[in-house]
Amino acid sequence: MRQFDEMYIQEAAPGSPVRAHYQAYAHWLSGQSEAMMLARREEAEMIFRRVGITFAVYGDKDENGSGTERLIPFDLIPRIIPAHEWQSMERGLVQRVTALNRFVHDVYHKQEIIHAGLVPAEQITGNTQFRAEMMGIDVPHQIYSHISGVDIVRAANAQGEGEYYVLEDNLRVPSGVSYMLEDRKMMMRLFPELFSRHRVAPVAHYPDLLLETLRDCSPEATAEPTVVVLTPGMYNSAYFEHAFLAQQMGVELVEGQDLFVNDQFVYMRTTRGPKRVDVIYRRVDDDFLDPLVFRPQSTLGCPGLMDAYRAGHVAICNAVGTGVADDKSIYPYVPQMIEFYLGEKPILKNVPTYMCRKPEDLQYTLAYLKDLVVKEVHGAGGYGMLVGPASTQAQIENFRAALVANPASYIAQPTLSLSSCPTYVQSGVAPRHIDLRPFVLSGRTVQMVPGGLTRVALKEGSLVVNSSQGGGTKDTWILQA
Repeated sequence: MRQFDEMYIQEAAPGSPVRAHYQAYAHWLSGQSEAMMLARREEAEMIFRRVGITFAVYGDKDENGSGTERLIPFDLIPRIIPAHEWQSMERGLVQRVTALNRFVHDVYHKQEIIHAGLVPAEQITGNTQFRAEMMGIDVPHQIYSHISGVDIVRAANAQGEGEYYVLEDNLRVPSGVSYMLEDRKMMMRLFPELFSRHRVAPVAHYPDLLLETLRDCSPEATAEPTVVVLTPGMYNSAYFEHAFLAQQMGVELVEGQDLFVNDQFVYMRTTRGPKRVDVIYRRVDDDFLDPLVFRPQSTLGCPGLMDAYRAGHVAICNAVGTGVADDKSIYPYVPQMIEFYLGEKPILKNVPTYMCRKPEDLQYTLAYLKDLVVKEVHGAGGYGMLVGPASTQAQIENFRAALVANPASYIAQPTLSLSSCPTYVQSGVAPRHIDLRPFVLSGRTVQMVPGGLTRVALKEGSLVVNSSQGGGTKDTWILQA
């Protein structure tokens, strides 16, 4: 299997030829001592711990039976992307997210893509993320996924050149943008001299763009719409991010108990009395938003919220029911969506995907299980998946039984050898596999900051970059032309 390294042209090792956009950085890196790099890594860890940049690990318990919190490991060596590559990727992301928003609107209105025979009806109405309660509801600007996190990987093609692919679309409550921002702050603190040598595009204005996007979606023409961030609470794995983004935008961080509905309007409780809320940036899943409509036992949402939403008195970002478009069983249809809704050829490629609900795809998957990556269509965080080449025979056979029992719950893809990037690990600088999650904001316009969150699989040879599976993060530099 061909390998593609982001920094080195021939092989991922010092002394190999360096790609043009990495040459200035590689020259700098060659002059740094092991002691200096180690000291900087320890400094970064100390600062992240002091600031509280952690995530909770579900299922992990400490000696007192409480959930544990970990630092997401931060790597000192940035992932660098030249301007022309980013410009092409950005166009592809705008195209893709625009088509996905058109698709979700269509799903809850005329369902033209079903009538055209491009997507089977059961793949939509039978989807666990489909919300019949959203049928016929109009949302501002017909935007459903206001904040989208699109996972992109690069792999070598037959000529050994790197090609970008979309691995999945995260349209419900995508997380990780706070780590993108904190990684950049850390790099600028540790290595200020590098930013005078490289024209790195800034990302610090993301909270401003996010607030602008959220205000764009306000249902009322008020000069200063009231925006809040709705969090499940401090025990959620991404609570640091919820608090961070609220603070950076200068808006209130609320829990369900802080909100109430009166006469189909949403209010938050404040020390000065009730204040009307226009836009809710929710980091709570659909099922927990309104106990009168979804899970009756939920204490994380606000009773009556859906009534206010249907009446058009509050915007919920991302919209209820958006998850129907980020299901892995819908992913294979995105290229067709782009052609159907936009009349354009896709700029970014999908990874070839086998839908195990199809008998011929299931037969192929079962025959080549040891060579494929198999994923649950509703899975996330690196859970519920099989990486065939890295699995034991027993794991493969267990997955085979699950596939045979419930094939519609799985998709399969070839095992892409994700591109590698030099990473500072215990043994020194070594290649590790990476992906990229740019964050796309959709309001009156579609916009994003240059770059995104680069996740890195810190275990040698591992292709799983998720933080819940031991992955780390890197700063992502887009070099300005």
